[in-house]
Amino acid sequence: MNLYGVRAIYLSELSRMWRTLFQSVASPVISTSLYFIVFGAAIGGRMEEIGGVSYGAFIIPGLIMLMLLNESISNASFGIYMPKFTGTIYEVLSAPVSPIEIVVGYVGAAATKSVILGLLILLTARLFVDYHIEHPIWMFSFLVLTAVTFSLFGFIIGVWADGFEKLQIIPLMIVTPLAFLGGSFYSISMLPPVWQTVTLFNPVVYLINGFRWSFYGMADVHVAVSVGMTAMFLAVCLAGVWWIFRTGYKLKP
Repeated sequence: MNLYGVRAIYLSELSRMWRTLFQSVASPVISTSLYFIVFGAAIGGRMEEIGGVSYGAFIIPGLIMLMLLNESISNASFGIYMPKFTGTIYEVLSAPVSPIEIVVGYVGAAATKSVILGLLILLTARLFVDYHIEHPIWMFSFLVLTAVTFSLFGFIIGVWADGFEKLQIIPLMIVTPLAFLGGSFYSISMLPPVWQTVTLFNPVVYLINGFRWSFYGMADVHVAVSVGMTAMFLAVCLAGVWWIFRTGYKLKP
C-alpha cells in the first residue's frame, strides 16, 4: 500500500476541519448541546426514568448517533464531491494510488472527524446530565464502526451527486427522519405493538440501540443483532464503492 499517498489525502481532508473549526466542530457541538438543554434538562426533569436511566442520560446515545450519521455522510460526500466539482479528481485518479488507498484516505479522514465530534459531544453532555458508560470499549467500537460505515455511504453519495443540492437530499430527507423515528428520544417498547414491528424495519434502530447498550447495558434490540445489521450495511457500502471504481461510475468520462 502506498502509505504516502494515503497520508497525503488523509491529511489534506483533515486540514479542512482545522480551517473551518466553527462550521466543522463548533456548530454541531452547539446544536447538539441545545438538544441536551431542551430535552435533557428542561423536559427530562419532568419525565419518568426509562429502564432505570434518567431521560436526560437516556437520550445521550441517540443524540450522538444522530450527529454521527449526518456528519459522517456530510464530511465524506463533500470530500469526494469537491474534487469532482473542481476537476482535480482526475489528478487523484492518475496518481500512483489505488482505489483502496483513495477510499482509505477520504473515508478515514471523514470518519476521524466524526469520531472526534462524537467524543466532544460526549464530554459536553457531562455539563448537562450525569451518565455512566458500562462498556467503554464497546462504546468506542460502535462509534468507530458507525462512523466508517456512514462515511463510506457518504462517499457513495458524493460520487453520485451532480450538484450541491443532492449532497443534502439523503441526509435531510431520509437519514435524519429515520434517526428521529429510530428511538433517539424514546424506547420503542413505549410504542403500540404494531408500531414496534414497523419500527424494526428502520435500520437506524439497530445502530442507536447497540450504542445505547454500550452505555447502560439495556436496549430494545439484542446487541448481537445490532452489530450484525451494522456489519451488513458496511458490507453493502463496501460493495457499492467497489462497483464505483470497477465501472468508473461518474468518476471517469
